[in-house]
Amino acid sequence: MNINLINELKNKEFKVLDKGFVRLIDVMGDDAAIVQAARVSYGEGTKTVREDRGLIRYLMRHRHTSPFEMVEFKFHVKLPIFVARQWIRHRTANVNEYSGRYSVIRDEFYVPEIEEIRTQSQVNKQGRSEENISEELAREVAKKIEATQSKLYQEYEEFLNLNVARELSRINLPLSTYTEWYWKIDLHNLFHFLKLRLDKTAQFEIRKYAEIMADIVKQIVPLSYEAFEDYILNSITFSKSELLYLKNLISGITNISEESLLINGFSKTESREFIEKLKIFNSL
Repeated sequence: MNINLINELKNKEFKVLDKGFVRLIDVMGDDAAIVQAARVSYGEGTKTVREDRGLIRYLMRHRHTSPFEMVEFKFHVKLPIFVARQWIRHRTANVNEYSGRYSVIRDEFYVPEIEEIRTQSQVNKQGRSEENISEELAREVAKKIEATQSKLYQEYEEFLNLNVARELSRINLPLSTYTEWYWKIDLHNLFHFLKLRLDKTAQFEIRKYAEIMADIVKQIVPLSYEAFEDYILNSITFSKSELLYLKNLISGITNISEESLLINGFSKTESREFIEKLKIFNSL
């Protein structure tokens, strides 16, 4: 483990959106811990980095996930409540959130940038389109958002001053209110989070958090992140029907040799596995 790198990243505040942040609080394990778990060995340095990389890639390629669960990350995140409600759907993490029952909620709300105020997508029913509305209308929307936030927070403060319980005073605050939490998760499930939240169809706001976290993870477990990019993040799957359709389009596919694959960047193991896949493909 690169202790200097870990210390450099820990507790560093990475700004996200207008008032949010991501901070790495702690890390347990690294690429070496994954390799050690996979080999069930007690010693370090028994294999070369090249062999370690090959093993990690094999594990990722074949979805042997338990060794990746040996590595854990703990983050401190400040985020709007509507982002938190999407985020919490990833139920494989340990979460401890700032409580509006015990503490006074701060006067901090998310206001989207003008260029992020867009029309409803006609393709993705749950998201915004790539089309910007007029700048005049966008500024009017942002102005109304801020005005509503200010009014509701003033009302919240009035309730507190009247000694209304904090747990009741907070209930009219909007989803744009910022909250904070500590979020701890193992690497396997973190990769699943990143796969979904780095996708271009993910909501812009949660995607910005995922991008920061991905950059942190990439620095700490570079071999694992490389394998994640190659076999999970930037890969696609085909259904049986799609494969049958492709089979009708492609001819001479069995003529691919191991040598040609090696020239194109495949490892020996990857080339052999790919040729086996082609055999299965042609047997459909």
